Amino acid sequence: MTTIEISLLVIAMLASGLFCQYLDAKYNWQLSAWFYGKPVNPFRASLSRQPTPLTAKNAEISALKERIATLEAIVTEPAYELNQELNKLRSNSPSP
Repeated sequence: MTTIEISLLVIAMLASGLFCQYLDAKYNWQLSAWFYGKPVNPFRASLSRQPTPLTAKNAEISALKERIATLEAIVTEPAYELNQELNKLRSNSPSP
């Protein structure tokens, strides 16, 4: 083998290793452990590698849901609709 062929082979091996690491991080496939001979199923996610609970995002989502419910209550209130109609009439009336 020539020097170029050996260099290309090493680069290809490094690229495939990096790609497997990417798949491990993104999809939790555990390909690296499988390649190193550890007895794991690469297509079954282990409980230890599950993503942590997103409590901050869940709290933010629940707070946003509460705000939406409050806004819906305000908008569907009859006094709000009456106020909107009065504002329309005020803006359409000619100024003296």
